Amino acid sequence: MNAAPSRPSGLFRAGDRVQLTGPKNRLHTITLAPDGEMHTHHGVLFHRDLIGLPDGSVVANSSGHEYLAMRPLLRDFAMSMPRGAAIVYPKDAAQIVMQADIFPGATVVEAGVGSGALSLSLLRAIGPAGRLLSFERREDFAEVARSNVETFFGGAPDTWGIVVGDLLDALPSALPAGSVDRVVLDMLAPWEVMDVVADALTPGGVVLCYVATATQLSRVAEYIRGIGCFTDPDASETMVRGWHVEGLAVRPDHRMVAHTGFLLTARRLAPGTTAPEAKRRASKSSYGDEDVEVWTPGAVGDRDITDKNLRKRAREAAKAAEGARAAAASRDADGSAQ
Repeated sequence: MNAAPSRPSGLFRAGDRVQLTGPKNRLHTITLAPDGEMHTHHGVLFHRDLIGLPDGSVVANSSGHEYLAMRPLLRDFAMSMPRGAAIVYPKDAAQIVMQADIFPGATVVEAGVGSGALSLSLLRAIGPAGRLLSFERREDFAEVARSNVETFFGGAPDTWGIVVGDLLDALPSALPAGSVDRVVLDMLAPWEVMDVVADALTPGGVVLCYVATATQLSRVAEYIRGIGCFTDPDASETMVRGWHVEGLAVRPDHRMVAHTGFLLTARRLAPGTTAPEAKRRASKSSYGDEDVEVWTPGAVGDRDITDKNLRKRAREAAKAAEGARAAAASRDADGSAQ
């Protein structure tokens, strides 16, 4: 497809992804099909009643229950798309784009791609002149990610490439040394690839690590300090608390999206440069070989999805991508005819 994907607007077409808000604000995400039906205990909603309507329309099902139909925003799509692996949540994806300073035209490396949620945010941020190269060790995860990206954009963006393999082995041959602007690592042991990442980054470039546990955070921070070619790493986490606002009833929600992961960033120094030593108080943070055991991928929690469940989600993602490509082709055809 073209580097600039079709605009997600206009009348609903077969193949479009649509988010329905029904009774009691329950959300349903469907892919429109001419003969499609959505069954709930409230009745049946026929897809044909939606096709041809503008975004933001209200339709009733067979029992008279009304549903608000809108195209999902990126955050909605990421939360509802089929998953092969756990996704990077929207609150973290937004922080990654800002903290890693992902800019239009940037050359960005991502590992691993998982289900493609973060890839969507990175692709939007780099724009039509940028380049995103994603590395994923598992072919089945990569297939789910490809389908999800194609579903959202209506096809595979020209600005995106995905490599099935280990970044440690594949990155040096994939891109010239010093040519990468930003590297985003969503993996269990990012310290294992940090030397290769340092070679790939341009001076001043940013590496960002997304890790789940404090032991992972400590290990990667100490490794970055140890190799001496990055600035001192900066770590944070993001928590989002919603608010209930209705008349004079204004209060924080009883539930919030708290810890999902830590973000750690550092910048590449110029070759041969040593950063000024930071003045710190004496620290008790030193560690020995016996401590490394708790930092292994098994210890920090490598959760696997079953093969059966993954195949099901891959089929769902592929079906959604096929519909999105058909809808995009239909819009392009209409645009050419006008």
